[in-house]
Amino acid sequence: MQIRKAVIPAAGFGVRFLPATKALPKEMIPIVDKPAIQYIIEEAVASGIKDILVVNGQNKRAIEDHFDRAPALEEHLKSKGKTEFLRVVQELNDLAFVHSVRQKEPRGLGHAVSVAKHYVGGEPFAVLLGDDIVQGQVPALQQLVHLFDQTGATVLGVQEVPLSEVSKYGILDAEEIRPGVFRVRGLVEKPSPDQAPSRLAIMGRYCITPAIFPILEKTPPGAGGEIQLTDALATLLGEEPVYGLVFEGRRYDIGDRLGYLRATVEFALAREDIGPAFRTYLQELLPALA
Repeated sequence: MQIRKAVIPAAGFGVRFLPATKALPKEMIPIVDKPAIQYIIEEAVASGIKDILVVNGQNKRAIEDHFDRAPALEEHLKSKGKTEFLRVVQELNDLAFVHSVRQKEPRGLGHAVSVAKHYVGGEPFAVLLGDDIVQGQVPALQQLVHLFDQTGATVLGVQEVPLSEVSKYGILDAEEIRPGVFRVRGLVEKPSPDQAPSRLAIMGRYCITPAIFPILEKTPPGAGGEIQLTDALATLLGEEPVYGLVFEGRRYDIGDRLGYLRATVEFALAREDIGPAFRTYLQELLPALA
């Protein structure tokens, strides 16, 4: 079966970005002038998926509003002749079919994915985490979908990380079967460096079969006292194949303040409208930083 639906877990508190996230969803923090979650949804759309469920939490209404119609704003822009801004707003209306469901309590990524069961039904689906933005010639999710189409099995998007950082991620125990493609033998959530089976870390992109849902229902809390998707995927390994794909592209961890700043600077430099002037500003600033 083809992957036609995507799930974006967005119910977390965004603690690392307090106080900004006390009232503003972390997914709505802009990178230049576009909310982070819009980059994620645009990646899904570019990968051929327009049916998207956002798993929300409390105080996340702004996400729904962003992808909804705004008749008063559109009329205001039209009356003022601000056609370029009007085009930007109207393009959001047709970007994707964005649905929302509430995760009533933050019990971990695995629980957030389980909330999507009735939306997904018996189909395979994609999961994109909002803290990971990937820029590349081919969308990261599209690369995973391509391998899923070949195998019909769950595919995890991975990249190699320094040994000092393995404790931040789900880590693969895997065998490379062709360049960049691994058959997964085991998974460990946030291991210590001396217990990590490799440096291949799951990087916020998944294509998953619906066999994960009955497993999630039985998965007990793991690391951090939360229901971990990695733990459920480790169980899935005993039932069907799971693959890891080293996707191509530059990944930004925008859940980290330094990663967010890097993304903001590099995305701004790549913009045709503000990039040249911003580059000149940075060059003028450099002597003061020396």
